[in-house]
Parts: sequence; C-alpha cells; structure tokens
Amino acid sequence: MSATGTKHAASAVNTPVSTPRTRMAALARAELTLLGRNKGTLFAALFVPLVLPFSVKSAAKEMDLAGAGLTTGTLVLPAAIGFSLLFAVYSALVGVFVVRREELVLKRLRTGELRDVEILTGSATPALLSGLVQSLLLAVGCAVLLDLSAPSAVHLSILGLLLGLVLCAALAGVTASFTRTGESAQVTPLPFMFVSMLGSGMFVPLELLPDRLAAVCELLPMTPVITLIRGGWTGDLTGGEALGAVVTAVAWTVVAVFAVRRWFRWEPRH
Repeated sequence: MSATGTKHAASAVNTPVSTPRTRMAALARAELTLLGRNKGTLFAALFVPLVLPFSVKSAAKEMDLAGAGLTTGTLVLPAAIGFSLLFAVYSALVGVFVVRREELVLKRLRTGELRDVEILTGSATPALLSGLVQSLLLAVGCAVLLDLSAPSAVHLSILGLLLGLVLCAALAGVTASFTRTGESAQVTPLPFMFVSMLGSGMFVPLELLPDRLAAVCELLPMTPVITLIRGGWTGDLTGGEALGAVVTAVAWTVVAVFAVRRWFRWEPRH
C-alpha cells in the first residue's frame, strides 16, 4: 500500500461516524443557542405560563369546584402545565419552524445528511425540554403552594404530559405549514391556544359545563392531556376514561403527523 493510501485509510478510521442521534444533538445545540438570543420568545415561553395560573386561581373562587369533586389545586396545577405546553412548546415551535423556513435554514439542512424527521426533531428538542422542565417545576410549585397531596396515579399524569409534548410539537408543525411569515407566526397559533384554554378544562373544568358542550370539548386535542394530568392527581379516572383519553390524544397526534408529512413546507411561501 502506498503512503497516500495509508494516509487516507488512517483518516477514514479516525473520522467520527455520523449517527441520527449525533446529528440531532448538534442541531438541537444550535437551536438552543438561537432560542437564547430571542428575548421575545423566551419571555412568552418561560414567564407567561407562570403568570396565567394566578388568573385561574382567582377565577376558581367563583366556581363550585367541590360539587365537581375538585379543589383549587387540582384545577390550577393541570392548567399551569397546559399553559406551559401551549406557550413553551406549541407557540414557540410555530415561530421556530416558520422563521427557519423563511431564512432558508430548513432548505439548506435538507441538502446534508440530516433526514426530514431529524431536522424537525432536532429543531424541536430545546422547546420540548423547556416545556418538560417547566411543567415539572410548575407541578412541584403548585403542589407545595396549594397544599396538594401526592398524585394518586402519577403514571397517568406522566403519560398525559408526554402525550402533550408530542402532540403540541406535531400541531406546531401543522400550524407552521400554513403560516407565511415570522410576523404572522405570532398570530396563527392564537385560535388553537384560546380554544384549548377555554374548552379543554384549563380555566373551566368540563364537569361544570353543560353536558352537550362538555361532550364536544372532550374531543379537543388538549382535553385528553389535561384529563390525564388531572386524573393522575385526583385518582378519579376509571380505566375506560383513561383509555379513552389516551386514544383521543394518540389519534390527534397521528392526524397531526400525517398533516405535517403531507403539507409541511421546507421553502419560503411566496
């Protein structure tokens, strides 16, 4: 073997092998750096979910929570986690996907080794981790400040949180598909956020709504997430109710993933 051939062989041996995990980790680190520079997104993602639970607590004073088998704590805690999912994950990721697309970042990434799912997952990882950590901190804080006992079925709350993270990331991709600019990305998430806050049991428990309205609200994407988180704390969910909530959340996630695969745009919308 010639000296040149030996040199090339040694270089090939020493070159680190790129894997999906390392590629997504590198993209996630870059996205985390960019997220830290966006003060507006950071404020909305980290501080707004900390303020909104106080509004829920004030509104709870006017509700007959005892008649619904709830307390202020079991109303505020799931709502706080729901706000975190909506602001720190869903709304933040709509902006990330749209801005990166309009800046041609997504298009350039597709020309390299990264696959489509790796690009989306890596870009979403910082927001997902932020939502996860914030939700856990909010859960601990609400439990301490509102004197909540330990959850009766903690596995349901954990399952609801994980489903919520995946669902919000997928729905963010759907919303980004139909959002034209970074400026409009501040507006297009609002309808889903308002509907979720008002109809998914965050501000008003479904138990206090008229039966027909509650039956409709049970089918909203965020309702099963809030139901599982709250049910994990109260222990009131039956096996059938928990299974129904999981099926609904998974169904919405599958639909959202299909919509992303079908309509997500990788180049600027003109």
